[in-house]
Amino acid sequence: MEKCTIIKVGGKIVEEEETLTALLAEFAKVDGNKVLTHGGGRSATKIAAQLGIETKMVDGRRITDAAMLDVVTMVYGGLVNKKIVARLQSMGMNAIGLTGADLSYMLSDKRPVKTVDYGFVGDVKQVDANALGRLIDAGAIPVLAPLTHDGKGNLLNTNADTIAGEAAKALATMYEVTLTYCFEKKGVMRDQEDENSVIPVITPALYEELKSDGIIVDGMIPKIDNAFAALAAGVKQVRITRADDLEGGTVIVNQ
Repeated sequence: MEKCTIIKVGGKIVEEEETLTALLAEFAKVDGNKVLTHGGGRSATKIAAQLGIETKMVDGRRITDAAMLDVVTMVYGGLVNKKIVARLQSMGMNAIGLTGADLSYMLSDKRPVKTVDYGFVGDVKQVDANALGRLIDAGAIPVLAPLTHDGKGNLLNTNADTIAGEAAKALATMYEVTLTYCFEKKGVMRDQEDENSVIPVITPALYEELKSDGIIVDGMIPKIDNAFAALAAGVKQVRITRADDLEGGTVIVNQ
């Protein structure tokens, strides 16, 4: 089975020239089939403000009303996505930018209203691995924007971590998939004040131990929970690292 590496980077990394350059230099070194998934939230907030559109957040999640949906579509599917595609092309990598509506590769349901109405936000229900696989097998590098669609003509704002995870799970039926989440730290650390305390490998048993000891807390818990969910769905390994060190960081394994 051929290998495929899926790399997810946050908006902060792709929105700043220095970190984007460092990321793409590392991305160019990745052998074989690869997919890049990106965010772009800060750019969306900035452009919304320029257009006089208020950004509303609840627990760190964006409320996407009709006006904000227009903004995130322009920013995620246009500005950020196409800048990355153009840069990859300049480096000899034949990239193609996609939203979930393109080739209908990722279909979502609009999130139901419970305690909060998040507006036009999508929860993924179906991924067409064959659609992405055909592009990959043709030598293209998909660059996935954090937008899906509902099959009824509506785009939906969708978390970039979720896009990467769902694409990885689907493609695991066709490739040996490594999913890499990039963020600002070197990996999962034993001591948040010590940059050199990266935990190289986390197994399920060690994960439970690190949680009970209070070493892994807060926002890192859902990240690692998602990593184990991806492994359970057939992804070979999940890596959490910094964008300028795609071969380093912490590897999550299901054994």
